[in-house]
Amino acid sequence: MKDIISKNAPAPIGPYSQAIVAGNLLFVSGQVAINPVNGELVTQDIQAETTQVMENIKAILIEAGTDFNRIVKTTIFLKTMDDFAAVNTVYGSYLSQPFPARETVAVAGLPKNVNVEISVTVLLG
Repeated sequence: MKDIISKNAPAPIGPYSQAIVAGNLLFVSGQVAINPVNGELVTQDIQAETTQVMENIKAILIEAGTDFNRIVKTTIFLKTMDDFAAVNTVYGSYLSQPFPARETVAVAGLPKNVNVEISVTVLLG
């Protein structure tokens, strides 16, 4: 296994890696809307929050030498399904067909009380 660490994505807030390569798969840990430059949460609205999450994922993908086109699976965690449409719009703007497999679930709470967290699995090579 190989640790992937991007200085352009926020450092983990617990005992986990930003991402791990295992074989030909890259597993990116759930990303929240922490701005890696100043360490602050982006919380002005769900669109800005989701954009920061996707930018954090993008930074990790670039560090791993890949991109959004290689994502095969995503998981989206939402504090409320009321944000589904807005998150879906931002999320979809980063991807192209064929879209990855995905589930979206509402949860009781997320780290740092954020509204959205997204993790991805990427096929490398």
